[in-house]
Amino acid sequence: MMLDIDRNLGVGLVLLRGFAELSKFAAELAAIESGAPFRCMMTPGGKPMRVEMTNCGAYGWVADRSGYRYAATDPLTGRAWPTIPKTWRELAERAAKEADFELDADACLVNRYGPGIGMGAHRDTDERDPRHPIVTVSIGSPATFFYGPERTGMRRVKVTDGDVLVMGGAHRHAYHGIAPLPRTTTSSRISLTFRRAC
Repeated sequence: MMLDIDRNLGVGLVLLRGFAELSKFAAELAAIESGAPFRCMMTPGGKPMRVEMTNCGAYGWVADRSGYRYAATDPLTGRAWPTIPKTWRELAERAAKEADFELDADACLVNRYGPGIGMGAHRDTDERDPRHPIVTVSIGSPATFFYGPERTGMRRVKVTDGDVLVMGGAHRHAYHGIAPLPRTTTSSRISLTFRRAC
């Protein structure tokens, strides 16, 4: 099968359309949620985030009044985060190679967006080794991904169920976010973002 690959978004930014085969994701996601429930984390300023989050892997990304960081244990349960499923890890590694990068993921941040929910422009800079890209798998409702070197004048591209986006190279530290889903949408969007945290 010919891959539908968009390499024209920017240096180091590659969109692999329909790359993820999602038949087993629901069961694996349910197992992760049972061990590390979704929650709305708190910003250092004391405001709850609107996107529901959880993690799997050796490290999980957390936010609270102490700041943003990676942690080896879930502050909600006091236990280690669930393991990244083997099929998920292999998918992320294959996607990175298609974009001419290598990824040895030790963290996967799982975001759940409901109707009217998005994520503002931000940069992923908490990871120690920027040579590893961030690989994001989109599941469920379509969304608009926006990105750019500054918070203004950002480019936009639609991501749909099964699409995989690789951010590396010159775009590894680009500003990016997700426009709010339509309030009329009847399904949620899940994103799996694989990264090398430590």
